Amino acid sequence: MKYRELLNRLSKLELHLDSLKKENALLKERLAFYENPKNSRNSSIPPSQDQNRPKPNQSLRKSSGRKPGGQKGREGKTLEMVATPDKVIKLNPDYCNNCGVSLEGIKSIKEQTRQIVDIPPIKAVFTEYQTFSKFCNCGCQNIADFPQGVNTPISYGSTIEGLIGYFHTRQYLPFARMQEVFNDIFNIDISEGGIHYLLNRFADKVTPVYQLIKQRVANSEVIGADETGVKVNGDKHWYWAWQTPRLTFITHSENRKGDTVKTHFPKGFPNSTIVHDGWKPQVNTPAKNHQTCLAHLQRNLNYLVELYPNSEWGTNFLKLLYDSLDLKNKMGNQDYIHNPQRSKIIQTLENLLYKPPDKKHKKLYTFYKRMCRERQHLFTFLFIEQVPPDNNASERAIRNVKVKQKISGQFKKKQAAQNFAKIRSVIDTTIKNKMNVLDSMTLIAKFEFQFGN
Repeated sequence: MKYRELLNRLSKLELHLDSLKKENALLKERLAFYENPKNSRNSSIPPSQDQNRPKPNQSLRKSSGRKPGGQKGREGKTLEMVATPDKVIKLNPDYCNNCGVSLEGIKSIKEQTRQIVDIPPIKAVFTEYQTFSKFCNCGCQNIADFPQGVNTPISYGSTIEGLIGYFHTRQYLPFARMQEVFNDIFNIDISEGGIHYLLNRFADKVTPVYQLIKQRVANSEVIGADETGVKVNGDKHWYWAWQTPRLTFITHSENRKGDTVKTHFPKGFPNSTIVHDGWKPQVNTPAKNHQTCLAHLQRNLNYLVELYPNSEWGTNFLKLLYDSLDLKNKMGNQDYIHNPQRSKIIQTLENLLYKPPDKKHKKLYTFYKRMCRERQHLFTFLFIEQVPPDNNASERAIRNVKVKQKISGQFKKKQAAQNFAKIRSVIDTTIKNKMNVLDSMTLIAKFEFQFGN
């Protein structure tokens, strides 16, 4: 009996052991899930469902404390009456409302005035050019020449050409919708192929202005630079932008390498300070000075401080950046010559770089090594008044490419991508100089002898 009891007991223990092994495996699996949960980086889970992970690109905007909407004391705009209307309709009473007697011949007195502003039906204007000939007494027949641009029996005028450049690059209209606008609003029958042709012709006319912008950007004292991806016929290409407060130069490239910089600016910017986000080809561009975008660094540090809450190094470096921005806002012209607070910030930077963060915090240590390489580029804006501490203006200059792609989709050809870069450069420069965009586009389209080939 004892032998059989031992066998039964052993059998039960083996079953219990198997149960414990299965439970242990399940617990290990759950523990592994909580230690390394599935997220957008290791599975098909979208980023919106990631939980409790630091976000590398968090907004730096702080609450202003003001209520949403228009603020008290702001200067508003309202529809106002004009002093000289295009059309006046006088409304006089014909009969007395009391007795019904005719009021004809009785002098009227002006009481009230109201105006309606509207747009009349738009109709295309067809201008016909007729050439005539005259015979001289010597017997020579003299035939008048057609004006510049009147080269075919029927063609589209400069206003239409300028509108196509405006709709395509400023309002981001796709070709099909642009065709609909011309057909339904302007009563002009134009095909998508015709729009392509006119856009290419307009881009050729813009080219001399585009090259002039490039030349003036290269000679500017402070230049912002940025780049962004773009789809061209299914492949990833790039748009590069170099800009100043008055100029914007954008170009299309098949790569994000330094070759693009060398192609357009082979000498770099020997007399300029270039502001960028730290992308290696921008850092390696020859320039008089460099300025790394502090907004990018702040976003990176916000992420790293959240990722490594026990590291004081990241918190201290982030505070240093904010202190430098506060100082910039307070500085006057004379403060750029000698400034003890600036010297204090530079010394604090040296102290932080002398004592690196723990190497166990890998991403923070990588950031530290980058700061060691770019230490001379961090606070240029505290020494030169015209240099901004961030690259936000360049991001605004390049953002329109993303808007264009969201509305119209990818570019089908490299030429189309470069055409957009040319026209957009001129439009941004026009806006920065407070000029009317459509008037400028029409002017360029009109004076082909001056701007085109």
